[in-house]
Amino acid sequence: MRVLLIKTSSLGDVIHALPALTDAQRALPGIRFDWVVEEGFAEIPAWHPAVDRVIPVAIRRWRKHLWQTFRSGEWRRFKQQVREQRYDLVIDAQGLFKSAWLTRYVDAPVAGLDRDSAREPVASRFYDRAFAVPRGQHAVERLRQLFAQALGYPQPSGMGDYGLKPLATLDDTLQAPFVLFLHGTTWDTKHWPELYWRQLAELMAARGLQVQLPWGNPAEKARAERIADGLDSAHVLPKLNLAGVARVLASAQACVAVDTGIGHLAAALDVPTISLFGPTNPGLTGAYGKSQVHLASDYPGCTPCLQKKCTYQPTAD
Repeated sequence: MRVLLIKTSSLGDVIHALPALTDAQRALPGIRFDWVVEEGFAEIPAWHPAVDRVIPVAIRRWRKHLWQTFRSGEWRRFKQQVREQRYDLVIDAQGLFKSAWLTRYVDAPVAGLDRDSAREPVASRFYDRAFAVPRGQHAVERLRQLFAQALGYPQPSGMGDYGLKPLATLDDTLQAPFVLFLHGTTWDTKHWPELYWRQLAELMAARGLQVQLPWGNPAEKARAERIADGLDSAHVLPKLNLAGVARVLASAQACVAVDTGIGHLAAALDVPTISLFGPTNPGLTGAYGKSQVHLASDYPGCTPCLQKKCTYQPTAD
């Protein structure tokens, strides 16, 4: 059986889909997947042994430059790629209009979430089979349930298994035991104060642990440099792709992370991690796996607010 999976973004969401593939592989020996994913995350699906082909898309970029997308032939090449292979089923695991629209170009039955379960109810109109998957459970479990219903096997009990292929660890470049600080995130409300990162780095040094600071863009690099400034035990890593970050993660003693996609990668690699949550609910989208600890704000009436910008106004009381 061959299935086309549509799960395009974000990094954490892509990682959350991996345990469902492991379930399917164990329940249906011989099943194979091709995976449509945003180009920035295209390294991840290839790490799962059930995935044969990764088909990158660039929806975020295409929407900004529609004329160039058609003129360059990128859109035509995408349609050719999804039509090259005959599929028994397409699973839209994103539940958005943009992901459901991509299914129109595949000559195969399409399965997805029903209108009450999908993030954007209109997406369910594109599906031949739409399944109810209750909200209020972790994203990983929702995807495991969707796959089980779509592919017709009983959902396994117990914690899901990401099933990643073994990754090579680092050479002797980072010899001392180290903790990785995953400080970069997208929302303003997800950030942890830099002062706290520095204080934590000092505590790590007192316990004989180095701190390594990855970064993915100039703003994150500048933050990493400020955190490490003057601390002999804290080091800013060079620019790394996802595979490079994964190798560093696989060699770390532990991680401390804000709510970020790389934190979910740490969980997938079974790295002990403390994740810090403010505006989001770790019960629904927290790091999923063994040795994962969530520290969440419990300020009454404030969290989880699900807001990218803080609008809280303290009262005189």
